[in-house]
Amino acid sequence: MQSLKEIIKEKNVVFVDVRTPQEFNEGHIPSALNIPLDQIMGRMEELEGAEGPIVLYCRSGNRSGMALHILQSEGFKNLYNGGGIDDLRYLLN
Repeated sequence: MQSLKEIIKEKNVVFVDVRTPQEFNEGHIPSALNIPLDQIMGRMEELEGAEGPIVLYCRSGNRSGMALHILQSEGFKNLYNGGGIDDLRYLLN
């Protein structure tokens, strides 16, 4: 089984920042989509074509965990909770 550190280095990984637009604008992972947790149900179509793993993250890992469960309940696979943005940044280096 791959570790999160290996998954986030895949070329077709999709990062989804589930924080608010204000938090996103203060800094985010390059190429990340900003789909706030409270909009996830209405914006799932943006993720339907993803060919690689979808890594969700927020400030602490709590909101990304909730988003992961929502997407799983809608049939999405290949989902990962990247945890907090600072942890993810550390793994990307």
